[in-house]
Amino acid sequence: MQHTTVGEVMTRDVVQAHGNTPFRDVVRLLDRHRIGGMPVVDHDDKVLGVISGTDLVREQAARAGDGRPTAATAGELMSTPAVTVHPEQSVPDAARVMERHGVERLPVVDEEDRLIGIATRRDLLRVFLRSDAAVRRQVIDEVLVDALGLPPDAVAVSVRDGVVTLKGSVERRGDLAAAVRSAWRVEGVVGVVNGLTCPVEEGRPRAGAVAGRAGGRRAPRGVG
Repeated sequence: MQHTTVGEVMTRDVVQAHGNTPFRDVVRLLDRHRIGGMPVVDHDDKVLGVISGTDLVREQAARAGDGRPTAATAGELMSTPAVTVHPEQSVPDAARVMERHGVERLPVVDEEDRLIGIATRRDLLRVFLRSDAAVRRQVIDEVLVDALGLPPDAVAVSVRDGVVTLKGSVERRGDLAAAVRSAWRVEGVVGVVNGLTCPVEEGRPRAGAVAGRAGGRRAPRGVG
């Protein structure tokens, strides 16, 4: 199943600072571009760290305490190490990285760790703002037909506000679990309601059925 990659949604024109950029210039850059943070790079465009709103608040609190700055440059202000991603990573993977580390932006780097873009929480969320019709088509085409090999009308699929409802019957119990699991992976899905059923699998006795003994029929009692 194809996912949108970070490279497809990232911002390529990145506002950045260098390690020796003065604190005042950092504040001016953030204010001018109306952003909440930026990466800090060295002379070779390799990411050294990231400046966030939290870093600014911490510095302002320190200055309010005794009036003396604790960070005179971007290099002293930034948080390290920087949490970065690569352009070929999927948007869901990047979203998990962002959530795990509690950050609002991820510098995107190439194979040599040079800055090539930035992915913000807003960039990633745009992928999930898909129409219900688009989500439904992908569930039918990529999950049911391509991945599971089911006829397109084998399962009734409905989507409302990103919640996918699956109804119908599948022949194998494994398909039931796979359909639900794969539907969750479709971009834009926020929930899956499982209304699928599965008949008794081939080779298993039906409820109430009695299996005969190997070697023939059981002799009636009292005969011998």
